[in-house]
Amino acid sequence: MHRRFQIAAMALGALSLGGCMTVSKSGRDTFAESTSLAYFPKKTQTQLLLNGLPPPERQVAIAVYGFTDQTGQFKPTEAGQTLSRAVTQGAGAMLVKALQDAGKRKWFTIVERERLDNLLKERQIITEMRKRYLGEEEPDRRALPALLFAGVLLEGGIVGYDTNTVTGGAGAAFLGIGGRTEYRQDTVTVYLRAVSVRTGEVLTTVTASKTIASQAIGASAYRFVAFKELLEAEWGITSNEPDQVALQQAIEKAVYGLVMEGVELDLWQFNNMKAASPMLAYYRKERDGQYEARDIQEAVEKAGSLSALKIVEDKRRDDGGS
Repeated sequence: MHRRFQIAAMALGALSLGGCMTVSKSGRDTFAESTSLAYFPKKTQTQLLLNGLPPPERQVAIAVYGFTDQTGQFKPTEAGQTLSRAVTQGAGAMLVKALQDAGKRKWFTIVERERLDNLLKERQIITEMRKRYLGEEEPDRRALPALLFAGVLLEGGIVGYDTNTVTGGAGAAFLGIGGRTEYRQDTVTVYLRAVSVRTGEVLTTVTASKTIASQAIGASAYRFVAFKELLEAEWGITSNEPDQVALQQAIEKAVYGLVMEGVELDLWQFNNMKAASPMLAYYRKERDGQYEARDIQEAVEKAGSLSALKIVEDKRRDDGGS
């Protein structure tokens, strides 16, 4: 009997290890605390790439009328398909934020077009109020200046969301005690194009993709500790990369590529082309498959902008790469 109590106590202790690891020094549950407090998300690697862009020769006035989900996919579940969309419908807001992050707000002047009717209504209210209470037949230009207009339109959207592009797992058990792991990858793809307002010409196009990783790890025990007495214990944890963060990174990567492609096509220029030429060269190598995106992004995250790219080059030279 004493042995059975020992085994049961060991099983309960093993299951409680995960909970013990979440208790902070103050004795409070850190998991509960972290989920109850609002926080500012950390910058992604692609955000650091955008922030590290050198300043332009002059800002580009740009308009985004919409950046929508063009996949038409609904979120799949084990029971079937739901009415919830597979990806967020707020991609337009993410695109505007990515454009602002480019060069730390130095690259683009973004004009509001997605909710243009609301803007025009407010301007009409100002005009009517000034006419009624100030007697203005024509609105004062100093009080209500002309709207900014854009030279470039950004079009595109989310063009792909592929689930289960990679799946797998492994497991083993011995004498009723075992463990298992499973993993899955999805892929989200965005398409972005720049259009000239003056001529209607499609200036350049960019496509960017991001994988979404999910992983599950579990362990279980199943054995008889005495006649007709069975001990069962199970533990598991699942990690899912948020779809919204993956989409945000894909959009940020597309904006980064749009800037680089525009410089290469001479649509716009860096303020100091000589200093920015290494970054442009590394972009070409990444685009053409000579470098992995992970090498560039991790280097930028650790050292920042152009100096980080030199780290990648030195590493490849030491490894005997071209």
